[in-house]
Amino acid sequence: MLRSTHDTLQPKIVEFLKKRKYSFKDFISDVMAGLSVAIIALPLAMAIAIASNLPPERGIFTAIVAGFLISAHGGSKFQIGGPTAAFIVTVATVAMKHGYDGLVLATIMAGIILGIMAIFRAGELIKFIPHPVIVGFTSGIALLIAFSQLRDFFGLNISKIPPDFIEKLQVYIAHLHETNFVAVIVAMASILILIQSKKYIPKIPGPIIVVVISSIVVMLFDLPVETIESRFGSIPSMLPTPTWPDITFEKLRLLLPDAITIATLAAIESLLSAVVADGMTGTKHKPNAELLGQGVANVASGIFGGLPATGAIARTAANIKAGAKSPISGMMHAIWVFIFMIALAPFIVKVPLAALSAILMIVAWNMAEIKHFKEIMNAPRADRVVLITTFALTILVDLNFAIQAGIALASILFIDQMMKATKIKQVGPEEENDPDSIANKIIPPNTEVFEIEGPLFFGVAEKLVDTIELFEKQPKVFILRMRYVPLIDAAGLNALDILYNRLKHHGTTLILSGVNRNVYRFIVRAKLDEKIKKENICDHIDKAITRANELIGS
Repeated sequence: MLRSTHDTLQPKIVEFLKKRKYSFKDFISDVMAGLSVAIIALPLAMAIAIASNLPPERGIFTAIVAGFLISAHGGSKFQIGGPTAAFIVTVATVAMKHGYDGLVLATIMAGIILGIMAIFRAGELIKFIPHPVIVGFTSGIALLIAFSQLRDFFGLNISKIPPDFIEKLQVYIAHLHETNFVAVIVAMASILILIQSKKYIPKIPGPIIVVVISSIVVMLFDLPVETIESRFGSIPSMLPTPTWPDITFEKLRLLLPDAITIATLAAIESLLSAVVADGMTGTKHKPNAELLGQGVANVASGIFGGLPATGAIARTAANIKAGAKSPISGMMHAIWVFIFMIALAPFIVKVPLAALSAILMIVAWNMAEIKHFKEIMNAPRADRVVLITTFALTILVDLNFAIQAGIALASILFIDQMMKATKIKQVGPEEENDPDSIANKIIPPNTEVFEIEGPLFFGVAEKLVDTIELFEKQPKVFILRMRYVPLIDAAGLNALDILYNRLKHHGTTLILSGVNRNVYRFIVRAKLDEKIKKENICDHIDKAITRANELIGS
């Protein structure tokens, strides 16, 4: 029985609490898991905001507001939401073009789009985005993230970095002589700590070790390295008052493409994260409920001065490994980040930007999909073309265009493969081995038999029409076997119409054989049964041959 829209959109936490008893022990497990994730989320949230050319508190606000609502309203049992590195390039570009108010409006619009996607059950459709497209833009984003961190990694004195990849490269080269080698040492040491801590003390999150150690060292030795405080000043210790941005039709029109990009990226990454969580725990997420939760969270994040948010794969995995029992762990992670913001604001501003850039370098490396990239490069040529095209367009143009072009190119190449897979051939006795083979039938004289294997759609319609050009002498009867045609589209119906008319012009009668119910239904809708005549549309080759004998005899 099909589930109702209410069931598919019902938050996972409601379903979870209905099905089982939630004990105090489970709650303690969720509280501690939330604490573990919050320790990871706090430095990442600040780093992502700074990498997006925005104050660090914007990332913290997002982790609190969106993180809480994604767990409370989402469709995954263990999903952790918040700002993610995948948004850095898009957020920085939108904020640069339209200001922070424009970014807020685009985020709210993206939330509404996600809600609409959920209502129309688009959660199941995300799976149809080709794997090479996902790997291509994910790897492209990873490279752009790493590239965006070079200013802080090398301590370059650049006030404004252009969004374009080539222009950014030119600016870096022009300022390379300003390299702050102390910042480089801090960044390199931070990367080393991140790698070694994962190896030797995996239970303690590497980012928090890096933040604490680098901040203490920079303060103790008064190192000439830029910090959050030196660039942004103090950060607030409370959430801002919720406010709506100014909304005009012109702003909505200008920001719609960016809102679609944010919504698409949020949908893809959140559902990928939910799939990863399912694989680790054996659970099953609700994709449409997840999209609705993402929509609610992004609207609220914009209103509370945050950034776009989505499910975070690494934080979700950390939540599971920390012993989470329910979506409450994700809600607790947001509460813990809020507590950190209140209690640690004076210390947070002492974090060196070089250390944060190192954290994001590692995030970019983990995002890079290098393994999958190599696998696809050994795949068929069509997949390689889609991967490289999406990757290049993500870097050189923008993410929105890259996704659109990647999907379009993958679709075209898929159609080409389907065209090659669908065969239209003349049937001969030596080519048939089944009980209904032509070898076991007596074909009337002056009769040709052709067969289609595969869907009859626009990609192969022209091939069907061209079959009559193969005849040296026009037959009196043309039997077209369609037993292996599972579906037909408008172009296929039009091809049958053209084929009928051309055969009729040569005095040849068209007989369709082996037409299944689904295909026959569309033939009737197109009123082709009236032209071809119902007696010439048969469900079996024996009936088609009997009809051909009648026509030859007459």
